[in-house]
Amino acid sequence: MREIQAPKGVSEYFPPRSQYFEFVRETLITAAKVSGYQLIELPVFEDTDLFKRGVGESTDVVSKEMYTFEDRGGRSITLRPEGTAGVMRSVIENNLDKLTLPIKVWYSGAFFRAERPQAGRYRQFYQVGIEAIGLNDPEIDFEVIAVADRAFKALGLNSYRLDITSLGDSASRASHRKDLLIFLDSLNLDEATKARAAINPLRLFDDKREDIQKAMAKAPLLLDYLSPESADNFARVQELLTNAGIAFTINPRMVRGLDYYTGTTFEFVSDKLGAQSGIGGGGRYDGLMAELGGNDLSGIGFGLGVDRILLACEAEGLFDSTEVKSELELFVIALSAEQKSYVSNLVNDLRNQGINCDMAYGDRALKGSMKSADKSGARFSVVIGSDEIDSGNVALKDMKTGSIKEVRISALSVEVKAN
Repeated sequence: MREIQAPKGVSEYFPPRSQYFEFVRETLITAAKVSGYQLIELPVFEDTDLFKRGVGESTDVVSKEMYTFEDRGGRSITLRPEGTAGVMRSVIENNLDKLTLPIKVWYSGAFFRAERPQAGRYRQFYQVGIEAIGLNDPEIDFEVIAVADRAFKALGLNSYRLDITSLGDSASRASHRKDLLIFLDSLNLDEATKARAAINPLRLFDDKREDIQKAMAKAPLLLDYLSPESADNFARVQELLTNAGIAFTINPRMVRGLDYYTGTTFEFVSDKLGAQSGIGGGGRYDGLMAELGGNDLSGIGFGLGVDRILLACEAEGLFDSTEVKSELELFVIALSAEQKSYVSNLVNDLRNQGINCDMAYGDRALKGSMKSADKSGARFSVVIGSDEIDSGNVALKDMKTGSIKEVRISALSVEVKAN
């Protein structure tokens, strides 16, 4: 019988590495929460038109990478390839824009793109994202970038850089588009590339083919066409980043992979990951809400790749020296089979009292059970035999220091919580 395996290109995490994945994800989420962002939980699949209209049909995401299928009702459904379009759909549908602005939300979960799997590039991948919707304010642009930078610093990452640019407002883009199309007409492009450029000529800056990159080397840059307001906003973002001590590099050729970006746009890049070096990024998307049928409100956000950030942490050796704490506080061992029923009830009572604890199962000898206690990562352990049950006292062992303290079984939860 054929062995059933996970689909190709799926990232999955299991112990012990899953604890590091969880640590990365929760650190990213915490950085969002402390800045006032609240949870929004979204569907894993949406109406296909949401991504065609929201992400852009000229993008590789929509034209090549979406998992799209027809459901039993004949509706075209797509597994979400990114988070912003779904957030905006929810804001419009649930009238969240009628609340106090800006709306500040965070989300976390799996996303899907039909790409060629390689290290750091998966068909199912995980992101933590935030969106701040409702106001066009350079201070919000700065806040969004700072949330990501704070999360990376909290993880201990050092070998990364921040690239920023501005994709301008509609006036800036219209002026630039005119000259860019004239420039592109002078190039010998294949028909598919011409068709792509007709939808969004900025996409050619993101083309990875060497001949296209060489041809675009002298293309006019959008940064040189910014309107006075866009230029002032971008200058203010740079000033705020500088004042906060957040280093950055201006990358005038960065457009990122989604059509909805405008204004401040940014990407964090790890120096340790080779070709798949982007660990997160985002930008402003003025006009997206109106494009999806809502009010014409501004917004900015990011998506941080949990998979790649974990790889970056491992590449920097952060988990070789940094201990990720186990959730377990206490590990309880029954000295023999006769005491297992007592220990099982005790563990259940301790859990009811809010103590994270586990016990040794099976018929292992004491030596094997102590190995289980050590591997569990629990801070404390106790061994319970007939003497301990009769006396009501146990030896509480600190698994890190090896020190032992005699305590009453009835006071175990108090003692563990106190330490």
